[in-house]
Amino acid sequence: MARYKNALRGHFIAPVTDPKTEPEKTAYLELAKWIEDISDDTDETKSSAAYYDGDGTEETTVTAVKGVYTVKGTYDKEDPAMKYIADLKYKLGNDRLVWHKIVDADNKNQTVGIATVSDIKAGSGAAAEYEEFGCKISYNSLPKVSAVV
Repeated sequence: MARYKNALRGHFIAPVTDPKTEPEKTAYLELAKWIEDISDDTDETKSSAAYYDGDGTEETTVTAVKGVYTVKGTYDKEDPAMKYIADLKYKLGNDRLVWHKIVDADNKNQTVGIATVSDIKAGSGAAAEYEEFGCKISYNSLPKVSAVV
């Protein structure tokens, strides 16, 4: 069984110029520098029901999955990925859309889809601390999982 450090998993963002065409690899900006934590806060919607063809025990069915990643770190306004997200802070609607690509730690698979950036913090915190950076990146539909290209 292989174990990998979380730092080997890559999280990348890119502007949405055409929602039907994934951008070139060079268009992606990596969220890595000064990032301390990226948490998987994926939310699932479930329903439960018991049926007469069973023994009366409820069966759980997942009816929706919303992939959400919470990013936390120290703000560096010269980092291209952080600057891109910080510049979205006062934007609305489709102007908050990004392509979000996650590359697994073993570099074999990637997860790609259009997502919305919310809860942006770019310069926040106690006076004696470095500026905080944070955001949530939420897929807007089920992302595509494929081999890394």
